[in-house]
Amino acid sequence: MSDIIKAENIIFDYSVLDEDGNEVAKNRVLDDVSLSVPEGQFLAVLGHNGSGKSTLAKHFNAILLPASGRVLIDGIDTADEDRIYDIRQTVGMVFQNPDNQIVATIVEEDVAFALENLGVKPEIIRQRVDEALKTVDMYDYREHSPSQLSGGQKQRVAIAGIIAMRPRCIVMDEPTAMLDPKGRKEIMKTIKLLNREHGITVVLITHYMEEAAQADRVVVIDKGKILLDDVPKKIFSQVELLKSVGLDVPQTTELMYELKRGGLDVPDDLLSEDECAEYLYGLLNA
Repeated sequence: MSDIIKAENIIFDYSVLDEDGNEVAKNRVLDDVSLSVPEGQFLAVLGHNGSGKSTLAKHFNAILLPASGRVLIDGIDTADEDRIYDIRQTVGMVFQNPDNQIVATIVEEDVAFALENLGVKPEIIRQRVDEALKTVDMYDYREHSPSQLSGGQKQRVAIAGIIAMRPRCIVMDEPTAMLDPKGRKEIMKTIKLLNREHGITVVLITHYMEEAAQADRVVVIDKGKILLDDVPKKIFSQVELLKSVGLDVPQTTELMYELKRGGLDVPDDLLSEDECAEYLYGLLNA
């Protein structure tokens, strides 16, 4: 399977400015990061605030360019200004605050907005908008005003706007951070649907462990470097290492960790509540 995203030894610094706007120092945010994302994968990127995870996400859509190293999107170097359209057609981006992404006063008009700007034919726009809204289960709200929607619904409309562009990859930068538990659940259901049923590559930047546990692969970033890169079960079994860099683990993993500390010989790679309940039921009835 080919890589849709390939980051090679990327370094990125933010400038520290004095009161007059002069650069007085550089703050290294990404430090020699290399990462490949195969087409069709659901990758979660974890890290505490300031770890560099959102900065990395913005490199995948050419919003930011590395100071050194390079990022390839389906083989295209993000530094190639002439190919920026192709890069953003391949990788769509969904941000934390849906209100910042919604521009129209009617849901279906918002989903159509980017397509209209690209000069897509009206009949194709109609078809794509309807398909995108059905995919995120918001078709019944197509004539509503976004202001009448919940946070989770707004975020699904924002995702529909990206889907209508037909990207092969969607990068989501903490899309559930401003949502309540119901909204978070709706978005995770949508993400899994896009990935599993529509074959869209998903890169999810998150600080929610339960969300990351549902991915195919988890990358943990700390201080601008990749600390861990593996399947969720192997990542979350390293409870003490994760806690040492300011991260939690899923509640199920935490329970198993505490039981193990208490002297019970239990597995440390259970992630779902169902797995945990089944194991503990078997233990009690053994």
